Amino acid sequence: MPAASRRRRYPSDTSVAEWALLEPLLPIPACQTKTGGHPEKWPRREIVDGIRYIVDNGAKWRALPADFPPWETVYGFFWRWNRAGVVTYIRDQLRRRIRTGKGRCPHPVTLIVDSQSVKGASTVGRNSRGYYAAKKINGRKRHITVDTLGLPVMITVTPADIQDRDAARDVFWRLRLTQPQITQVWADRGYAGDLVDWARDRLWLTLRIVSRPKGVKGFIVLPRRWKVERTIGWCMNARRNARDYERLPQHSEAHLNWALITMMTRRLTRKSPRTSQWTKKTRA
Repeated sequence: MPAASRRRRYPSDTSVAEWALLEPLLPIPACQTKTGGHPEKWPRREIVDGIRYIVDNGAKWRALPADFPPWETVYGFFWRWNRAGVVTYIRDQLRRRIRTGKGRCPHPVTLIVDSQSVKGASTVGRNSRGYYAAKKINGRKRHITVDTLGLPVMITVTPADIQDRDAARDVFWRLRLTQPQITQVWADRGYAGDLVDWARDRLWLTLRIVSRPKGVKGFIVLPRRWKVERTIGWCMNARRNARDYERLPQHSEAHLNWALITMMTRRLTRKSPRTSQWTKKTRA
């Protein structure tokens, strides 16, 4: 079916308002640059809808419905945009727009970090997976850093056998280079120890540890940590992220970013409730 006649029928499809947010953030087509290139055969909105369909439904690339562009085309854009940093650029621009809309500074100074271990499918190579004995998971670990609103700042995927404090050295170093305004990071006890002194002495970064109260059993909402845990829950709403199927960790990061991009575009385009029409019941 030609792309121009495709009817938007899937929950993951972009709305008109969402596409108005995403289209300006995509790179200029090669045919419009000085170096030139072939005109793109398929509309970019169909490409984005195809990527979002895969992320939201957890299907294989080859199982992309026939009313989308060919799966090779959709996967090619997914791969090139992620390699060129387009996906992280879109994520960061949407985060800044949400923050400024709430009257916040566009660049966060306080972050929250946590990790999530997920099982790896048979498509995950041995060189990029590991066994996490504490949770008995053979797969990968996602290190997610968010701001105080729970919006993503950095996502890194490593083998599951890497300790949080070891992976955090690379994460914090990259954060200092890309987000120099950051002053403090909140984390759980998995990041305690020498990492606190290393972050202070090497990166001038204050690492604060949030611990569970002693003697408390079962589930409990911990200050600040619940925000990054909520973000992890947002990622898990996309079925592609329920398990790690990607051969490359970079593609795992891309699927997580696309899930959060969808969340942010829908938040920005969501119609607020009409409070002026709300009525309160009066007592008889």
